[in-house]
Amino acid sequence: MTWGRFVCLLLLSVGVSAVEVQRPRGVPLSKRQFYEEGKPFTCLDGSRSIPFDRVNDDYCDCQDGSDEPGTAACPNGSFHCTNAGFRPAFIPSSRINDGICDCCDTTDEYNSGAACQNTCRELGRKERESLQKMAEIAKEGFLLKQQLIQEAKRGLEDKKAKMADVQVNKKDLEEKVEALRTVKETAEQPEKEAKERHLKAWEDQKAVIRMEKDKAKMAEVFLELDDDADGFVSVTELTTHSELDPDSDGSFSEADAQGLLGGVDKVDTIAFEEVWNNIKEKYISETKAPAPVETPPEEIRESASDNDSEQYPEDDIPEDEEEDEEDEDDDDPDEADYKSPPTMQSQDSKDDNDEGTMPPYDQETQILIDAAQKARDEFNEAERALREVDDQIKNLEKEISFDFGPSAEFAYLYSQCYELTTSEYIYRLCPFNRVSQKPKYGGSETNLGTWGKWAGPEDNIYSVMKYEHGTGCWQGPNRSTTIKLTCGKETVVTSTSEPSRCEYLMEFVTPAVCQEQLNPDSGIPGHEEL
Repeated sequence: MTWGRFVCLLLLSVGVSAVEVQRPRGVPLSKRQFYEEGKPFTCLDGSRSIPFDRVNDDYCDCQDGSDEPGTAACPNGSFHCTNAGFRPAFIPSSRINDGICDCCDTTDEYNSGAACQNTCRELGRKERESLQKMAEIAKEGFLLKQQLIQEAKRGLEDKKAKMADVQVNKKDLEEKVEALRTVKETAEQPEKEAKERHLKAWEDQKAVIRMEKDKAKMAEVFLELDDDADGFVSVTELTTHSELDPDSDGSFSEADAQGLLGGVDKVDTIAFEEVWNNIKEKYISETKAPAPVETPPEEIRESASDNDSEQYPEDDIPEDEEEDEEDEDDDDPDEADYKSPPTMQSQDSKDDNDEGTMPPYDQETQILIDAAQKARDEFNEAERALREVDDQIKNLEKEISFDFGPSAEFAYLYSQCYELTTSEYIYRLCPFNRVSQKPKYGGSETNLGTWGKWAGPEDNIYSVMKYEHGTGCWQGPNRSTTIKLTCGKETVVTSTSEPSRCEYLMEFVTPAVCQEQLNPDSGIPGHEEL
């Protein structure tokens, strides 16, 4: 229908608006056939029939109230406002003649004396203007939607082409990774063998060093035990070291000592080598290393007292510190005996340290190590590139298969975010990802839900988005958000609310939901009474 034809119809409707089909007051034209004057009236629920003159007689005869459409006699009745020039409406019968104008054509106050004015034409004009603006917005939005659909088609084609390229690239990378894996493994084998040879040489060298130290220690101990310097260690000399008692029963007898000497009374340096292997783990040297010089506890306390005196006047020393000093005084005797002489084990550790660190690799080994490391680096880089390609493929597959609407008109929202700032919060909507809320003046962000599904009614499923499984409320459910989409030329979040605890509602305007207007006056109401 053209706009000129629409205007003509409007003018025609104004000209004939006074012509009405005769029917009882309060009856809509759609039910005129049930109210035929001169014939008995049957209640619309079929419960009974009454003479027609009892219709609108201000007495309720029908249980459904259908006999009193124009009076307030029936509590469950309804009154039809014709509202010529605007939209028809129904009001409860109880509002008839109550002194308040409910119908814009004033027909509900026909006998109340209320000073009502017919405002239907003005209301109709305003509504038509509003609907006309909405129609213009919907028209422009639909044109934008067509552009979005074309962009989505091109984007989909680009993604498919890119997917094909990436798949080829992936195949090349997989072959490269396998080739570099072979190179790496080939380079690592001689590296491993060279390192093992180097380590074995180092272990052999350390063994020689330990053996030489052990022999030196054995000679030193032999001299310590040979008290009479006769070139022999006797049973008597050995019993001076009670720590060598084989059964550790506290009694190191000459028989025990003779057993350690191999059943003889004394041994020379050559025979002592076997004895040394049996006693060296327990033997404590008679020549002890000088103990580290320690400051006597008394001097420590005196020094601490001097320092404290400098920090605080004598009369101002805190009581807590005085108590701490008393506690330290109590612990001093134990501290004096705390450090024990070095044990054989600590001496062994020191000997291991004396062996030094492993010498650097020789040039030939280092060349093999460098070659293997280079192969590893190249292999790791190729593997990293392959992982990145796999991620690309996953993302492209997701975008290509994602439900962006019947014609992919919502695809432009992907990877975008839109914000709405209120007096307290900044709300952020990232379509197909998540919804969040952050305090306006600082604070942590709260997840109001991640993408769930399209949740509109069956005939318009793409009109509502659902975001679920957000941050849990205190002693309540996880937060969730419903996004209601409306037609508009812009893409913007227009409002947000929390209708129920932890359940949020957002209004989101986008041209992607705009529908084609079949005719320019499709949204403007007609009038069934004309």
